[in-house]
This record gives sequence, structure tokens and C-alpha cells, in this order.
Amino acid sequence: MLSFILAATEIPLLSDIVVIFGLATLVILLFMRLKLPTIIGYLLTGAIAGPYGLSLVDASTAVDVLSEIGVILLLFVIGMEFSLKSLMAIKKAVFIGGSLQVILTIAVTSLITYAFGYEWNKAVFFGFLFALSSTAIVLKLLQETGQINSLSGRTTLAILIFQDIIIVPLVLFTPMLAGESDNILLSLTFMALKAGLVIVLTILSAKYLIPELLYRVAKSKNEELFLLSIIVICFAVAYVTSLLGLSLGLGAFLAGLIISESEYSHHATGKILPFREIFLSFFFVSVGMLFDLSFLIDHLLVILFLVVLTVVIKFLVAAIAVKSIGSNFKDAFVVGFSIFQVGEFSLLLAKEGLEYELLDPITYQYFLAISIFTMIITPFVLKQKENLACRVLNIPVPKKIRARFGEKINVPTGQIETDRLSDHLVIIGFGLNGRNLARAAKRAEIPYAIIEMNPETVRVEAAKGEPIMYGDAANQVVLEHVNIHKARVAVIAISNHESTRSIITNIRTDSQNVFIIVRTRYVNEIEAMLKLGADEVIPEEFETSIEIFTRVLNKYLVPKGEIDDFTHDVRFHNYEVFRSLQGDSGSTIALDIPEINFAGIKIEKDHGAFIGKSIKDINLREKAGINLVAIKRDGKTNTDIHGDTKIKLGDIVYVVARPEALEKFEDDVSIS
Repeated sequence: MLSFILAATEIPLLSDIVVIFGLATLVILLFMRLKLPTIIGYLLTGAIAGPYGLSLVDASTAVDVLSEIGVILLLFVIGMEFSLKSLMAIKKAVFIGGSLQVILTIAVTSLITYAFGYEWNKAVFFGFLFALSSTAIVLKLLQETGQINSLSGRTTLAILIFQDIIIVPLVLFTPMLAGESDNILLSLTFMALKAGLVIVLTILSAKYLIPELLYRVAKSKNEELFLLSIIVICFAVAYVTSLLGLSLGLGAFLAGLIISESEYSHHATGKILPFREIFLSFFFVSVGMLFDLSFLIDHLLVILFLVVLTVVIKFLVAAIAVKSIGSNFKDAFVVGFSIFQVGEFSLLLAKEGLEYELLDPITYQYFLAISIFTMIITPFVLKQKENLACRVLNIPVPKKIRARFGEKINVPTGQIETDRLSDHLVIIGFGLNGRNLARAAKRAEIPYAIIEMNPETVRVEAAKGEPIMYGDAANQVVLEHVNIHKARVAVIAISNHESTRSIITNIRTDSQNVFIIVRTRYVNEIEAMLKLGADEVIPEEFETSIEIFTRVLNKYLVPKGEIDDFTHDVRFHNYEVFRSLQGDSGSTIALDIPEINFAGIKIEKDHGAFIGKSIKDINLREKAGINLVAIKRDGKTNTDIHGDTKIKLGDIVYVVARPEALEKFEDDVSIS
């Protein structure tokens, strides 16, 4: 025991791990209670435990190594959830959008920094630092919210991939900016050749080597061997890329891409995720350890000004870069609100700048404060990025400018005769609900216009003669194009909650007379929609539950009339509650969604109010709230339930009811 204690004291990292995880557990428990992002909890843990806090951690170098493993595993998982085919599909966003974002950020930052009095080489180095965003934070948040595969999510990923690639030449340029005489052109040429070699090897491995290897490993049915193989692939590829002078993160991403081409990618992801979460926590703690709280307090106003300046510049530059590759303004703004922060690779590059004296200690602390501040606010901004993008789109501007603005975002329309649109139906979103609604409107000869964000859908449907246009209905100009102020009804049939809210607000800005019907996913979203101005809100969750129990009851041969009556009662009761909220901003919604259970209950008593008597005499539905749909007796199931049917000892009765009614009925007929 004594030898173990002595060994622990000789390994500072062991005590540091205990301190970090122990403190992080307490901090994150508090943050979860306050409903704050756990990332900020890890940053705060680092600030408290670090050298500028309580100095509880000594082995900061070892913590940095563990944090680097976390970043490697993060990019590895991202690669596994992506694919080479998907990457090639966004190569325009990677190489054009990414290069524009990096080059424009470097140029603008350099000019501003030079205007503050810094020498040109230091100004350009500042551009390097601020051109990079946080891959670790942004991709983690996009994964958690399931937005990594959305259009804006893929564009964000593309730009972050380019930033990870460009970090290598930026590191090579750093000595040249400091006055070193290395042949940078020759170095970049070799680096391009090495990168090309790695990409070729990645493609060949993904197609031929790794699928066969994983097949043989999986065939062994040894989970430990499978996990070991996945980890070896990840770190081996990362190690090879580092030997070639490329970043470890890029190698890990490529390793993930290799595995993604096999059928084992999902199983591998499940195996790696727990390790990723543990090591990634070290990254956020290590970043927090850089926080000099006293410097922050002494220079708070200056730092806040620089943070705002950084956010605005990076947002605008990213939006311009994304718009230049053909995205609409909303997606461009969403990406801008996703990558406005300073990244973790910038922190690594800043250390290089200190070594080459491109940064002095004071400037370095300013940079750290700005970086960590932007990282801290990132989870909050990403959570609201859709709403923020809509708000930017709807900033009041003169009509002439807005008209030009609208011309840029309104791409191909179908046969919409705007001048003739009056007393018409506006369908926003052309998914399954929108298509069915358009079909019904066409049959009833109701004039309608469609707004859709998928350009391929617009092209196909416009060719069929549908009155459809491409555009974001959260933008006022798009709504004006379909004469929203003259419409009788507007149906919002999209899945994005924040966009739906913005659309309702914009419609109500133009007209108080349009009857707005909203399709939403969940019942708990109804109140907010009604308060914004929607007239009817139909939750999929609610309607789907009705459809499910209707079909089940039909399957159990419950009379159609009784099902219809029951369904009508449910809809009337609940929708009346929802409608009563209109015009009463102080009321709160009280839902009474029927919870219908289906159960088979064995009759274990030979006596009671429901046993040995005919169905018509006991009034089972009225007295007990029970629907009897079938009886199993002597091994045979009888669905021919009629008034003279009797329930007997030993029967298994199949009934439909609320949980409380089922519980009471079971007490009456069963032996507990």
C-alpha cells in the first residue's frame, strides 16, 4: 500500500487527473442544474485549477498531450460519420469557401492590426491567428444538435476542414515572418506533394485495405480486438501524417474517412465515443488553464471591445465567403454565426509566435482572453444561430436596397403570376405535407403559391408547372413576392422551429388578416407559436398519436363510429385548450394528451362486477372506461365481441384504456 502511495506521488499526472475530474464533476453538476453548456464548465475548471487560478495542477504539459488526444478522437469520429463521397460533394465549399474565408480574414485582420500600429509582419501573423476557428467546439455542438448533415452544417465542416489543412503552411510561414531565411517555397512544394500522397493512400486504403481488415476482425467476434484495430488505425494514420509534417488532426480525420467507407463505421463510432469524451474534456480544461483571471479583470473593457470586433469581422468574412459559393444569405449567416470564434489551433500557432517573438507576453494574454471569450460564447450563439440569421435578414433597410437584396436571394421560380395572386393559399415547405396540400388545393381550384428552400425540389416541381419559388420564407422579400398581404391562408409546413417563429412574425408584420396554420413537431411548441400570431398549430406528435391509436383500435375491430367519436372528443378537448390561449398572453397551456395503453389481462377471479355477466349488462366502457377488443379462451382468440359475450375465469382479455382505468380493472379481475 505504501509503495502504491509513493508511486502516485512520483506521477504528478495521476494527482492532476484526480483534481481535474473531481473539480470538473462538481462544476458540471452545477452547470447542468443551471442548464449551461458543459464546455464552459470544463473551461471554468481549467481556469480554477490552472496556474492563474488556484494552481492545483502541475503537469500542464501532460494535460496538453491528453487534450491533443481528445482533439484527435473528435476529428476521427467526425471522419467516420462523414464519407469520401460526401467530402467530394462539398469540395467547392472546402477549397473555394475555405480559402476565401482564410484569405479574407487574414487580409482584414492584418489591415486593422497594422492600423493599430503593429509592424506588417506581426499584423499578418495576427491574421493567421484569427483566420482559424474552433473545430473541436463547433463540431461537438453540431454533432450534439444533429445538424452536422444540414446544408449549413456541411458548409461549416468544409471550411473547418480547410482551416485544418491550411494550418501547416501557416506554421511554415511563421518563421519567414519572423525574418528567418528558410526556403518557404520549396517547403510548401514538398508539403503539397506529401499531402497528395496521403490523400491517394487514404483513397486506396478506404477502398481496398481497411474494409477487408475490419471484415476479418469482425468475423473473429472479439470486441476487444475490434476496438484495438480501430484505435490503431486512428493513431497510425495520424502518426504518419505528423511524420510528413501534416497535422495530427488532419490524419485522424482521414483515418475516420477510411473507416467510414466500410459497413463497420457505426459500430466503430459507438466504441470510440466514450474515449473521445474523456480525452476531449482535457482539451477544454487545458484551454481554461491558460486564462489569467487577473489580467482579464484589469483589462476587461478593452478585451470586450476586441471580442466584439473579432466576432463581427469573422462573422462578416465567413458570410461573404459562403455566399460567394452560391449559398443563400440565411445559410451564409448561419455559417458566420458558427465559426466566429478563435480556434484551438490558433492557440498552438500563438505559442510559435511567442517563440519567434512575433507576440510579446502582453499581446499574448490579450489574444488568449479574446480566444477563450469567443469560445465561451460559442455554445450560446450556435444554439440561436438560426434565429440570429433570420434577425440579420430582417434588419430594416431602405426599400431600394431591399429590392436589390431580394433579387440576389430569389433564385428560380415556377409559373407564379404574382400580379394575379389574391385571396390565395401560401404553402411554405414542399415536403409530404406541402405536396398533399397543393394536390388538394389544385383539385378544389384554390389558387396557391409555394415557397421552398431545396433548389433541386424547386427545379423539378417548376418543370412540372407548380407555382413554386426558391427562397427563405423567414425573409420579408420572399414573402412579399407571393403577395402574402393578399393571401387568405398561409400554411407553414417546415421542421425548423426557429425559422417557423421568424416566418410567423414576418407574416404578421405584413398582415393581420392572413390565417396562419403551422405544422410543428411537438406539443410543447404550440403555446409559443400561438402567442407569435399563429391561428392554428397542429403538432405532429399529437396527430401521430391519434393516427396510431386509431389504426390499432381498427386492427382490434373496435367499431369505426366509436373510434371516430373518441378521436373527435380528443381533438376537440385538446385543441380547444390550445385555442383558448389566443389573446391571453398571461395564460399557461395545460395539456391533457390521452395516454392510451393496450394490454392483455388474465381473469383470475371467479366473481366480481365484470365476471360471468354479458357485456351489454355490465356497461364495461361506461363503468370502467375500458374497450374490450378480444378474448382468448381455451387457446383460441375470439374477436367477435358482441353484447352477449361474457368474461369468465381463466380468460385473457385484450383491452384498450387509460393507464389508471387499466390498473383499476386489473385489480378487479386479478389476484395481486
